[in-house]
Amino acid sequence: MTSHAGSCLCGKVRFVAEAVETEHHVCHCGMCQKWAGGPVFATMVQGVTFEGEEHVGVYASSDWAERGFCRNCGSNLFYRMKETGQLLMPTGLFDDRSIFRVTGEIFIDCKPP
Repeated sequence: MTSHAGSCLCGKVRFVAEAVETEHHVCHCGMCQKWAGGPVFATMVQGVTFEGEEHVGVYASSDWAERGFCRNCGSNLFYRMKETGQLLMPTGLFDDRSIFRVTGEIFIDCKPP
């Protein structure tokens, strides 16, 4: 299995994901729009290791999930389910974005006009 690396905008937080889902959905829910300023392109990942963890901030965005960000540049780093630890990361963080393919959209009724 091939690992995939990436970083935040400023590079203070780098990561390697051992397993990356290459097919993903775009989320248009209101919470994701506020988080990212628009629709979120994120994918499920496993086996993630971070470098520069001292720059990672975490915000409990709901009773069931938390969102990570870089304290230096503000880049959105992850969405993590509290109960299961399931992790989703924005596809734009990855060094090689050519591996990703959008296969659907969710909360399309919340999509801006």
